[in-house]
Amino acid sequence: MRYLMPALLACILAACRPDAPSGVAYFDDFTYEGKDAVYEAHALTGEDEVYNPLLPGWYSDPSICTNGEGDYFLVTSTFSYFPGVPIFHSRDLVNWKQIGHVLDRPSQLRNLGRQQTSGGIFAPDIKYNPANRTYYMITTNVGDGNFLVKTKDPFGPWSEPILLPQVQGIDPSLFFDDDGRAYIVNNDDAPGGKPEYEGHRTIRIVEYDVKNDCTIGERKIIVNKGVDPSKKPIWIEGPHLYKIDGKYYLMCAEGGTAEDHSEVIFRSDSPMEGYKPWGRNPILTQRHLAADRPDPVTCTGHADLIQTPEGEWWGVFLGCRPTLKGFENLGRETFMLPVRWSEDGFPVFLEGNETVPVVVRHPGVKVDANPVFGNFKVEDSFDGDKLGLEWMTLRGPATGLYTLKGGALELKCSSVRASGFETPALVLRRLQHHIFTASTRMRFTPEGEEAAGLLLYKDERHQYFLKVCLMDGEPVIALDRSEETLFSKALPEEFDTIDLEISSGDGQTFRFAYAVDGGEMRTLAAKVDASFLSTAVAGGFTGTTIGPYAVK
Repeated sequence: MRYLMPALLACILAACRPDAPSGVAYFDDFTYEGKDAVYEAHALTGEDEVYNPLLPGWYSDPSICTNGEGDYFLVTSTFSYFPGVPIFHSRDLVNWKQIGHVLDRPSQLRNLGRQQTSGGIFAPDIKYNPANRTYYMITTNVGDGNFLVKTKDPFGPWSEPILLPQVQGIDPSLFFDDDGRAYIVNNDDAPGGKPEYEGHRTIRIVEYDVKNDCTIGERKIIVNKGVDPSKKPIWIEGPHLYKIDGKYYLMCAEGGTAEDHSEVIFRSDSPMEGYKPWGRNPILTQRHLAADRPDPVTCTGHADLIQTPEGEWWGVFLGCRPTLKGFENLGRETFMLPVRWSEDGFPVFLEGNETVPVVVRHPGVKVDANPVFGNFKVEDSFDGDKLGLEWMTLRGPATGLYTLKGGALELKCSSVRASGFETPALVLRRLQHHIFTASTRMRFTPEGEEAAGLLLYKDERHQYFLKVCLMDGEPVIALDRSEETLFSKALPEEFDTIDLEISSGDGQTFRFAYAVDGGEMRTLAAKVDASFLSTAVAGGFTGTTIGPYAVK
């Protein structure tokens, strides 16, 4: 026979392995495929073209650095997910590969437990100091304050946290001057802790002692309120400091991280004072553009700059891609654009009615065969000895709750629920497309209150759970919205495997489907509202994630 029918093959496989014991769910594989129409409508025509977003899905608050020897490194926020701060490497600013996580040990993520999903790690900043050939990553842990870690080898482990008690507020960023001195800039309260209006914040600076890894001297306010204080600007944050042609440039986000988000620039002759805003700020925003424009990107800001050895300037920033109804489930994504300079010497991403393009040219750069952007398909058979770098857990490593064994991911049903503030038996990866299909094959025999399946997760209160469980003592396939069961169908009293599939064909609704023992895929629920998981409804700073989940 050239092939075996699916049902017969399932029976043969079942005979070759033991039954799934109670309390454990086995996931034999996981497949994710994105098919966004925007990529099909804007097909790449040359080897030097790339898609925006550069990192699709929830990769927010990007920061980038180079060692000046052709290596670029990029990091993004992870909030209360573990491990923290994914780090990507590239040699050409186009082809990026995740090489690990900066914060990959619980000791680096103190007090992450019990924090809400959008707590934890905010806006990491990565820098390279050529004076001591050391890489630094500085960030905020909302539950533990500001800290930095460092390494000589960004492909290897990073140090334990170095706490910075003098640096209050959020969004710290390092700057290494060419005279050997260093500084930390960050967002903090209004002067005296007395804001004049909601969103009144400041940018402050303090000198950093590289040798002793501590701050020194007086901490000063260098921006109060924002570019134009008379207009009561809100949420000046995410600062980065640069020295370019002898001048100091302070680049910040302003306007909050929703549709009014923007990036603004200041300049001074001194790192510690005298910053004046550019007269044509902002240097990046899309807030004034028509909502019905083609392929809209909104919420642009939280940017960082990089210069190539050839002298070209590029910038990374976050943005969102709403659907036709104005919401999105992907979260804040990482975009990249070339940066030009104004006649009076200020960097500019976009001006006037310029929009963030879907396709960007990088002349002379060839895109690898399997880029991290555009439409793609990934399959994980769980046949390694550790999870792939795309997988995350909540608030900690979920030690003892999952195991990789025999080509399967084993999840032990835990009493910790995804609606709580601890670490559940839950393994997640980002949604990266509006139009997608995610599926897994599961072996699970529920008892009592046990349930296992696939979870779509936004936060503690906004979830969809496609699960196998018992109802009135009989096995069913069911769909929960948070803690409420919306749909259920009876399953056979005995079965070996069940395929679970979650998909979206329009970015606005979800379809939940299943197949028993390799049989026909059946729809449990269709046209289920996707906006329930959107930032517009749920709030927060993350995007939607998906993955295997087991609970009791």
